[in-house]
Amino acid sequence: MVKHFITFLFCSISIGAYAQQSIVNFEKYEQKLPVGNLRFAMVPIPAGQFKIGSTITVTKISSDETPQKEITLDAFWMSATEVTRDVFDVFLKDENTSQNSDVDAITRPSPQYVDLTWGMGKEGGYPANSMSQYAAFMFCKWLYKQTGIFYRLPTEAEWEYASRAGATTTYYYGTDPNMLSKYAWFQKNSNNKYQKVAQKLPNAWGLYDMLGNLMEWTTDHYVPNRYASIESKNPMVTPTQGVYPKVLRGGSFLSDASICRNGKRIKSDPIWNRRDPQIPKSKWWLTEAKDVGIRLVRPLQQPTPEQVDQFFSSYLIK
Repeated sequence: MVKHFITFLFCSISIGAYAQQSIVNFEKYEQKLPVGNLRFAMVPIPAGQFKIGSTITVTKISSDETPQKEITLDAFWMSATEVTRDVFDVFLKDENTSQNSDVDAITRPSPQYVDLTWGMGKEGGYPANSMSQYAAFMFCKWLYKQTGIFYRLPTEAEWEYASRAGATTTYYYGTDPNMLSKYAWFQKNSNNKYQKVAQKLPNAWGLYDMLGNLMEWTTDHYVPNRYASIESKNPMVTPTQGVYPKVLRGGSFLSDASICRNGKRIKSDPIWNRRDPQIPKSKWWLTEAKDVGIRLVRPLQQPTPEQVDQFFSSYLIK
């Protein structure tokens, strides 16, 4: 039942006046937050077909990137950059929302017991980092309450489609790893620190830092042989297929160029929270995941409020 509902939600076939609000102008826009003058840019990603996965000629390819399969995706918006700490902090500091609650509909994380940015940067355009996928989904739920617009994490397929931006090559600009420094912060040029967003060249659809800087959570749970049976339209892996691990994409400032590829799949690891001294360990923050962040998606057609509630109740698994 959950699988069928969420598939319906991701396919963007909602109806009614509420849904129609989102399909008037399919173009780039800026979403304003309720505090200060903070905004984040959303870029339109057209509907289309592409081949998910990598060809066997790609250097250091993993078995879970094959076989390539052609799939079709509906249109959506994606945030032009990784969510910045400036934006995420509005959620963290919202005094109208309970903190670390298990009973409230929307709650915000408990304070970090140490500075999980490790001195690499906070305000002024640095990406938010070290949050769990649970925290990312709660941030999306909070955004929905603030804006009336349904934002979520991208599916794994949406992420790769948006990153490729029509390219079929290893990287969205071509195949030469020596050119990666023009487009990404990675092991070779990052000085072991994440950097402010949008300093490198974007891909063809205007998305910055899709490769490198921070790995990015997706909605999907990780299945090793996923492409052997992947759906042909709007594929996703639902919570009914397991809680851990989950899929991240893009590589990070700590990654070799072979990891910062369009087709590379990364699975979450329990050791990312091993140094948390709290009992039980935090469900919000990951002590060993300083290179993990998020990027947002907005479906072209918005779901109804009832569908949004069911979506978040399905994914906010403690």
